Amino acid sequence: MSLTITPSGASCGASVTGLDLSQPLSSAQLAALRAAWAEHHVLAFPDQQLTADHLEALAAQLGELREEPFFKPIEGQRYTAKIARHADETTSIFAEAWHSDWTFEERPPIGTLLYGITIPPYGGDTLFANQHAAYAGLQDGLKERVDSLTAVHSAVMGYSPDGLYGQEPADSGRAMQPIISDKARERRSHPLVTINPDNGRPALYGTLGYIIGLEGYSEAEARAILTELQAEQTREEYIYRHTWQPNMLLLWDNRSVLHRATGGYEGHERLLHRTTVWPAH
Repeated sequence: MSLTITPSGASCGASVTGLDLSQPLSSAQLAALRAAWAEHHVLAFPDQQLTADHLEALAAQLGELREEPFFKPIEGQRYTAKIARHADETTSIFAEAWHSDWTFEERPPIGTLLYGITIPPYGGDTLFANQHAAYAGLQDGLKERVDSLTAVHSAVMGYSPDGLYGQEPADSGRAMQPIISDKARERRSHPLVTINPDNGRPALYGTLGYIIGLEGYSEAEARAILTELQAEQTREEYIYRHTWQPNMLLLWDNRSVLHRATGGYEGHERLLHRTTVWPAH
């Protein structure tokens, strides 16, 4: 079967058929996948029968494997975690705020693999915002301003003891089991505008949440700039809404898009497996 790529019609996203991702990709298949990934930023692969071992093998072909900083792996694996919610869970939706994964790392991940196992009959869409398009669409004055800015990234607001998940009671009933640690207070700085080496295009990198400040600006000044910028980053015309199916794999480029989870599936269990693609040394 030949590789078929069907664009979503939105600012990013495409469906890919013609690959069996339970098997190692040939050099030609891998090159075609990389080209499609660089162009569309978010790729959906329906009807894939994949184990966690398959996810990790594919991630290793695309980059490197590393342990997740604040997720426990599923039993029997080292690099694959679960994204889960109980049917009767009443906690906040996990990862509901716009973000790019793990931008607070010194060498952040290039991509994320997410595989749908138990998918509710409705709700639970994942939203993606094209950050190449967002940067290109900035007014000249704002674009010139952000070109020289350096953002300060940290996981403190999520995974520190006094962060969002750290403050939840032990009996909250959350299916997700994030690791709460003072390590989340560490900070890393990255340019606010970066060039994705796989397509040579500039993009806005990260947003409020994991970005907690801007070098050379007060907290109030930085928040004002970042709040204005986030409104531009997440304009409707830049967004692709992904609807899940069981046995569907999603691959996205953390250097090109923001993403966030949505709810709307109360009373239904949800389970996906996630493996992160880290940059090769």
